[in-house]
Amino acid sequence: MAVLPAGDLLRYHAERKPENSIAASFADGDVTWWELERRANRRARFLADRGVGEGDWVTMVLPNDIRFFEYSFALWKLGATPNVISPRLAAQERADIIALADPRLVVTVEQGEGDSRTLSYLESADDYDDRPLPAKVSKYWKILGSGGSTGRPKLIVDHRKAEYDPQQTMLSMPADGVVMAPGPLYHNAPFGSMHGGLFVGAHIVGMPRFDPEEMLRLIAAHGVQWISIVPTMMHRIWGLSPEVRAQYDLSSLQAVWHSAAAIAPWLKQAWIDWLGAERIFEMYGGTEGLGATMITGSEWLAKPGSVGRAHYGGLQILRADGTVAAPGEIGEIYFSSPAPGERTYHYVGAEPQRSENGLDSLGDLGWVDDDGYLFIADRRADLIVRGGVNVYPLEIENVLDAHPDIVCAIAVGLPDDEFGSRVHAIVETRAGAKVEAIALVEFAKDRLASYKVPESIELTSTPLRDDSGKARRMALRQERIDMLGKGEAFSSWERRPLTGAVPALTHP
Repeated sequence: MAVLPAGDLLRYHAERKPENSIAASFADGDVTWWELERRANRRARFLADRGVGEGDWVTMVLPNDIRFFEYSFALWKLGATPNVISPRLAAQERADIIALADPRLVVTVEQGEGDSRTLSYLESADDYDDRPLPAKVSKYWKILGSGGSTGRPKLIVDHRKAEYDPQQTMLSMPADGVVMAPGPLYHNAPFGSMHGGLFVGAHIVGMPRFDPEEMLRLIAAHGVQWISIVPTMMHRIWGLSPEVRAQYDLSSLQAVWHSAAAIAPWLKQAWIDWLGAERIFEMYGGTEGLGATMITGSEWLAKPGSVGRAHYGGLQILRADGTVAAPGEIGEIYFSSPAPGERTYHYVGAEPQRSENGLDSLGDLGWVDDDGYLFIADRRADLIVRGGVNVYPLEIENVLDAHPDIVCAIAVGLPDDEFGSRVHAIVETRAGAKVEAIALVEFAKDRLASYKVPESIELTSTPLRDDSGKARRMALRQERIDMLGKGEAFSSWERRPLTGAVPALTHP
């Protein structure tokens, strides 16, 4: 079948399904395909009355609920593009991203003050016509916000049009099945998975916020067949007692996909032992859509630690001089576009990291073996990946450095059994200043999203940068990892105890 405009896909599935077929289930209730189609039509006219038209960008700062899809499909019906950002961002972060997008409107949880472009997502559209609108195709189907590697925000503009073949499933997703992605919809994987499910006629099941036992309950209650999660969620579910996990029937699950962060080998093995290798899948890639690798559970058992072989796009490992690394040699991971000569994305607020021959990098290091399987060595030196979310040290350092009693702050990621990495701040205080670590935490909370606030702080009078302003970031991180391994304490404050550098080999 030919592709259809994304804005027409709700009606396409509504017309071929029974009248009361459910399209989406969230904490705020169920909605049928026809109900969601009509609500999106009314919302589209509501937005059009506020100036939104073809080619416009609209920033969505929304929670996980059914209205999120009402707005996204309404925008596609108008030929506009959703720019999705987190409602958890601190005010300045949010303002910076909105300034980059310069959207026609900002739809948010609360009515903004002093900005005519901002409106509450709860405003009623019930009085608007719910009949179909003329078909339009948005030039870009999504724009997501991201912190930049320089500590400044950027937008990632996906170059795919807002159109899809409703009979073309992705990643073994069952057409007309039941799909779940319990993560926040402002992240790429949940956004793509949940909308992708609707595109192929699946009943999507969501959560306002992840809860491990509630996720299991929803899988059993709705007969979920396909799910997309991150390792942090897998860790929290595994932290439930075996008795609790056994209460829920997960026999409907056909595919468990995980991505967005490295997974501890013991945790992956535990899930394979629990659900079976044939149901566990992993994908490595980026929001940029440059390329991706994929590995099944069975392949992983033969190649433990690998993230798989190229699934789409060309994969190369390059040395610092731009030459191709040999199998087993660590280098920077580069992808070529799945469609030669075509860009899959562009940034607003940053420039891509690109090789001389046009390959693009996400900044990660790794190697491939003789069979072409990719292994991740580490993230780029300054990047902290906490629970599948990128946290950039410079952003944290810029906030802490603004404190009047701080000379310099260095943020590093330390090993964490639950989140993969945790944010640790090493803070050089001014001579004679009486600084309390907990006060620095409160200072940061007012200026950073909660997941970026340091989870441990170390106060020191030792200079952290040399005369040229350079910091030994990797050395500082390794020193603390070594101290963890020896059981030595160094934190002045920590939200919860730091674990050892090596996760336990056995878990409940």
